[in-house]
Amino acid sequence: MIVCAILFVFISELAFALPISDLEAAEQFYLRTQYQEALQVLGQSKSSDSAIFALSGKCYYMLGDYKKATESFEKAVAMAPNNAEVINWLGKAYGRRAETSSFLTAPRYASQTRQFFERAVQLDRNNLEAVDDLFEYYKEAPGFLGGGEDKAQRLAEQLRDRAPSKYHSLLARMAEKKKQLQEAEQHFHKAAELAPDEEGRLVDLAVFLARNKRYQESEKIMDQASAIAPNSQSLKFERAKIYIESGHNMGIARNLLNEYINSSSLTPDDPPRSEARQLLAKTSQ
Repeated sequence: MIVCAILFVFISELAFALPISDLEAAEQFYLRTQYQEALQVLGQSKSSDSAIFALSGKCYYMLGDYKKATESFEKAVAMAPNNAEVINWLGKAYGRRAETSSFLTAPRYASQTRQFFERAVQLDRNNLEAVDDLFEYYKEAPGFLGGGEDKAQRLAEQLRDRAPSKYHSLLARMAEKKKQLQEAEQHFHKAAELAPDEEGRLVDLAVFLARNKRYQESEKIMDQASAIAPNSQSLKFERAKIYIESGHNMGIARNLLNEYINSSSLTPDDPPRSEARQLLAKTSQ
């Protein structure tokens, strides 16, 4: 019995001492939003598989280097042509390039964005992030670039039974674009009702109300979201953004953004610190 116990301790200590892979080390940096450190590890790695290039692409994307992001994602997709998640990331990166490039190259990048979003959804219709990205493209892009509200509507209908909260969220955004504000509000409420544990649905509703100058109602909804996720850093960012865009509570907004920027618990799912700094600059204008 004693021998078994000693052996167990020895094996446990040995396993703990084993070095983690370059990919695992880089992923840990990435999850802590330490993107440069992650890239340093990946750059020294002797491996060159799809996961390495995909993570490199995510880091470059988060750092705003969309050209290097697309280059890395292209390599990842070449090695894993049926990986819907990576293909969708490639679409995101091309989308950012379209937004930040000249009028000569933007249409080409926009078309590539659509093609990769469509491919990602075709490969995995349960990837709601990919569906959301494609919906947003269809909703906003002009017809000559493959957009169209009819396409967005048909895509949303595919989620009616599979993901009803997301379905109503998409319909709300479409109705708001069409200036059908009463219908949009109904859908935002329904989306939140169908996903009572998702603070993001309440944030969507609060932002909508603030955009329509219904600030007190917006504040109450944000309080509900905070009750669901009291430790959420992104809620500080969203509340500050509402205050700044509405032009009130600027001092509170400044404090919230400073807390957000200095937080050690941000993740890649949270808005980047660079966006928070841009908002913070507006509080002193």
